[in-house]
Amino acid sequence: MKENNKWKYQGDSRYEKVWANMQLLGIQDVTTDRQHKNGTIVWRLPMKGRGNTNIEYASFTTGYVRNQGNQCHSNWQINTRVDDEPRYFKLPNGDYRKYVGKVCKMIPIEIDRLEYMMKYVIKNDFIKRANYSHTKYVYMEQEPAPINELAVIIDGQKYKVI
Repeated sequence: MKENNKWKYQGDSRYEKVWANMQLLGIQDVTTDRQHKNGTIVWRLPMKGRGNTNIEYASFTTGYVRNQGNQCHSNWQINTRVDDEPRYFKLPNGDYRKYVGKVCKMIPIEIDRLEYMMKYVIKNDFIKRANYSHTKYVYMEQEPAPINELAVIIDGQKYKVI
């Protein structure tokens, strides 16, 4: 981790909790100086994706949280999708058709983006990949539970995550 990013995780209990979870799971902050100046935070996970490169996620000041796409051909937003404002199109016969698309819900506050990114990474990378990896991450709930009730077992030690 760059020295200029170390301060982000100190002094605020929410940031310190994110930092503790990063340390527990082996996630590294690999933000470059240029990204830091732009307000971007990049995390590298301790697991490989396609192409035998580590998986990376980034938080942007625009409110987006994205997979950095280093293991595939492009990055994608992991923000929650919500319904867009309806749009109306006139058909050749004079009728109108209503269309409601989906848009990403922006997360304007940095710590909220980091907590969202941590929950997403745990749910979609650590837990889902545990079934076919050699790492012993175990989901403790028998039925699907809200992500805030998540526990992980690492080397026989149970940890409650966020």
